[in-house]
Amino acid sequence: MRKTSAAIASLSLAAVALTGCTAAPTFAGETCDRASSTSGIDDAVTVTGEVGVAPDVELFSPLHVETTSYTDVVTGEGTPLTSPQQLTVLDIALYNGTTGDQVVQTEFDGDLSRLSNIASWTQQIPGIGEVLECATPGTRMVAAIAPADFGEAALSGFQLDEDTTVVAVIDVLDTQLARATGAKQFNNARNLPTVVRAADGRPGIIVPDDAAPTEQVEQLLIKGDGERIDEDTNVWVNYTAVSWDSKTVSSTTWDSNPTAGLAQAAPTVAEALIGQTVGSQLLVVVPAAEGAEATAYVVDILGTSPTPEQ
Repeated sequence: MRKTSAAIASLSLAAVALTGCTAAPTFAGETCDRASSTSGIDDAVTVTGEVGVAPDVELFSPLHVETTSYTDVVTGEGTPLTSPQQLTVLDIALYNGTTGDQVVQTEFDGDLSRLSNIASWTQQIPGIGEVLECATPGTRMVAAIAPADFGEAALSGFQLDEDTTVVAVIDVLDTQLARATGAKQFNNARNLPTVVRAADGRPGIIVPDDAAPTEQVEQLLIKGDGERIDEDTNVWVNYTAVSWDSKTVSSTTWDSNPTAGLAQAAPTVAEALIGQTVGSQLLVVVPAAEGAEATAYVVDILGTSPTPEQ
């Protein structure tokens, strides 16, 4: 048995840029049944310490598995991870299952501005999505990741043998919504776009043949019950924009990752979010101006985060 020290210098494994399209695992959706598949991992690894603090780990090595398995050491409450693009804050410590030595760990400093998502993590560790699906904030889990699921590139990058099982201790510090949730609101949609939603919440915008409004129009479609958005709130959203005349999608974040940059992409739309709440969905029609045609935006308010320190 080898006991690894949590005092080993931390490494920022979670500095994942949330830009561009990311390959993602397929999730079952919002119906969660997070049943552990331990395969004895709970007997082989002992984890102590508080969630969010670097763990103290006792690992009986050598440990080898052919199938990835996990168990929750601590189970939290709140919004579960149901989408690969859903934003979350994780701390992760990795251990060599053969030697028991720690390989790497993230900061474990409680910084909730270190947002990532499962799609970004699976680019580094392909099998991690299976372990994280349906996990909730406040959860600490221990997983034995089979070599095939850890990935040849990751094993090589950490200078591990190709048959090494990697043990991961993962803390879920925070999660944001995958889509707008709340009470649907009644609106008089005369001469305004109609919004339909796919099963995953992705909106479709049907623009009427009428002329576009000459002034900005805002409608609350779904009223969430989360935090109120103020002028200085660092707010994360998914949005889709459809050009009024061509009736085509001009931009969307649903094909990549949520954004905190709506104020740069569409300043007046970002202003319309002030006073709204997390979980809400808004329709905002921006009139034509300076050669740009009118555009209809549907915005899902997914969550907030602290502003990262410079």
